[in-house]
Amino acid sequence: MRFKGKVALIAGAGSSAPGWSNGMAVSVALAREGAQIAALDSNHDNLQPTLSAVAEAGAECIPLVADVTQSTSLKNAVDATVARFGRIDILFNNVGLQALGGPEEISEDTWDRLMSANVKSVMLACKHVLPVMRSQRSGVIVNNSSLAAISFLYPSIAYSSSKGAVDAFTRNLAVQVAPDGIRVVAVRPGLMATPRITQRLKQKFGDDFHQALADRHRIVPMGRMGDAWDVAHAVAFLASDDARYITATELIIDGGLSASVIGQPWSGERNL
Repeated sequence: MRFKGKVALIAGAGSSAPGWSNGMAVSVALAREGAQIAALDSNHDNLQPTLSAVAEAGAECIPLVADVTQSTSLKNAVDATVARFGRIDILFNNVGLQALGGPEEISEDTWDRLMSANVKSVMLACKHVLPVMRSQRSGVIVNNSSLAAISFLYPSIAYSSSKGAVDAFTRNLAVQVAPDGIRVVAVRPGLMATPRITQRLKQKFGDDFHQALADRHRIVPMGRMGDAWDVAHAVAFLASDDARYITATELIIDGGLSASVIGQPWSGERNL
């Protein structure tokens, strides 16, 4: 019960497809160890599986619908969390969008949309949660980054750039707030088999979906992609007092992929 008496605000707590999303798994992992959960998503229906799963874990969970790219919307969600629970001990910034292509392929609107969802949302969440944590003289912020921030897997210039910005944001903020008893860290997942990604592969590859999935599993040294629980266990560790001296860094969750050389060259994203 590492989180008994703690309150966690999970941004991006819902699941847009059947199965365990990162936000849903993190919500349940923290709830199982005593945390009360404020589950935030842009879509109320996407929150229903998370609410049910947290209740089954024996914890209280309040649903919050907000646009994380709008300051007032996020502030209202933070205020509602404090009004219900009186504090915020953990913030997990998990909202993220992806788009494929380089500068010639993507539009300016796509670039702006990803930067807003992937970077601005992190800044705004911290802007409104940090005063709460400062008043407590404690708190942990965990940002969801990506292996794409430091490694090339396929053309995704906007996504990779946004996650690189998340890493820089994490380190800079961590040093600023360390004297206030607040830690700021990031998780850096590699190739993952979450519902959103699996759904994207189904739409892209159709009848070849299972082969595409097998290709992704094969290039990971451990022989499989990660899942939402691999992320959840890492977030739970970083958010706990077990990691009390860890800040301003990223924890890689990739089955060894970042330390390996991919055996076959990229070929138009056929295998990724």
